[in-house]
Amino acid sequence: TSGDRGGAVADKSRWVAELECALADGEIDLAVHSAKDLPGDLADGMALAGAPARAGAEDVLCGAESLEALSPGASVGTSSVRRAAQLRAAREDVGVVAMRGNVDTRLRKLERGDFDAIVVARAGLQRLGREDSVGGILDPARFVPAPGQGTLALEARAGDAHARTALAAITDADAFACLLAERALARALDASCHTPLGAHAAITDGGMLLRAWVGLPDGSAWTSDELVGDATDPETLGGAVAERLKLVGAGEMLRRAEEMAL
Repeated sequence: TSGDRGGAVADKSRWVAELECALADGEIDLAVHSAKDLPGDLADGMALAGAPARAGAEDVLCGAESLEALSPGASVGTSSVRRAAQLRAAREDVGVVAMRGNVDTRLRKLERGDFDAIVVARAGLQRLGREDSVGGILDPARFVPAPGQGTLALEARAGDAHARTALAAITDADAFACLLAERALARALDASCHTPLGAHAAITDGGMLLRAWVGLPDGSAWTSDELVGDATDPETLGGAVAERLKLVGAGEMLRRAEEMAL
């Protein structure tokens, strides 16, 4: 994809556009995406058809056992607007530094002393067999992960019954439902890749718990909410949490976040 090639497109479509074109042309029957890189609106004629079991959704700290263990002025590397906002909201006395590169590159930068610590997705370390690099797991109730983090999204042509039947063998119903709830919330808030938004759903005894976090990139203001809803209707739950957040000013906060990113 253009994203893999370092393309200059500034939104999430850089990771999926070529794959959706291949689906539309019949060149492929299934596209596999990192769910957090998938735009809120899919191309015409495309649909999410499933998701396998979710990997660890949490953010993790490498280089220190906890955020509290870092000294004032410590440098913390991250490539995420959301992570930077949450870090600044939690520890305004540490320096959050932009970081690029794949997981191995980021770990090498940490090892050579470019940063005192870095924050990455637990799922990425799990999939690469690098969980031994984890210093501490950030509490997802406080550091709410990105929508879809840790989940692989399986996309097919909307009318392809054969692909849907095949995907049923590998789809985890709970993981898929949680993904749909998180994506519905992000769509309802009109979130983008410049938006410091966290959304994390989990199946509970009472149904589905959806937690959300919205903030400004500099960490100076933020709000959060959580709600338990019907696990069989995840998109309604996502919309409900979004509406509750809008009532306390999340929409305006996200607009300000977009302006600050420009």
